[in-house]
Amino acid sequence: MIEFSEYLNNIEDINIKNRLTTILKWIKETYPNLIGAIKWKQPMFMLNNAFIIGFSYSKNHIAIAPEQVVVEQFSEQIKAYGYNHTKMLIQFPHNKEVNYELLKMLIDYNILNKKNSTSFWRK
Repeated sequence: MIEFSEYLNNIEDINIKNRLTTILKWIKETYPNLIGAIKWKQPMFMLNNAFIIGFSYSKNHIAIAPEQVVVEQFSEQIKAYGYNHTKMLIQFPHNKEVNYELLKMLIDYNILNKKNSTSFWRK
């Protein structure tokens, strides 16, 4: 996870750092074909230069950014798992376990729908 080392080392809160590190490692292990990178000062994963998912954090949660269409597609599941979301982001609160089943659904959806994409964002 060398591509994320500097970013993670700059996170002062050890609990947030460990939580985000665990999520990023899980993605790298589960999806070895995805390419990790820091863009717009955030860790993200791509497939064939197409954006798949990105992350940021705040004092209260880790924000998952799979793109607006994905948040809309999975809005009911996100709510059913007890997470809040905006148009573009899903909030994984620090006081709640990360639901890797939901994370897998989001990533799988983007991989399937962007497998032939030649652009970073959806058109």
